[in-house]
Amino acid sequence: MNTRYEADIVVWAQEQASLLRAGRFSEIDIANIAEEIEDVGKSEKRELASRMAVLLAHLLKWKFQPGRLGSSWQRTIKEQRKALALHIKGTPSLKTTLSDSDWIAVVWADAVSSAAQETQLDVFPEDCIWEMGQILSQEFYPE
Repeated sequence: MNTRYEADIVVWAQEQASLLRAGRFSEIDIANIAEEIEDVGKSEKRELASRMAVLLAHLLKWKFQPGRLGSSWQRTIKEQRKALALHIKGTPSLKTTLSDSDWIAVVWADAVSSAAQETQLDVFPEDCIWEMGQILSQEFYPE
């Protein structure tokens, strides 16, 4: 038998919020609320990783395809940097993620895969070649 949580998460969320606001704590679905709260954090990290991978892929294309530089690449790089800065400002605890070598390795691999697929090139370094300060700097464009 399905619980409300499994049948319709939107209705479940509205019910849980109402129960919390009403102080009816004994009726709330503690296990699933805890899971959803954890998922919020995971979602924020996924957003950070996704934006960083897009940024890195464009920086890679900028460096390894200088003959194809265009305003759209520069615009994407600027937009992703701005979005990343706003995301970190809104969720400051994510800043520590930027120095996590395992996280960087995964994001870098995603960026390399994306850049290789888009360019048909097989020249990208296996490990990240830039410091995080460079990556996030509005002034940095690789040569």
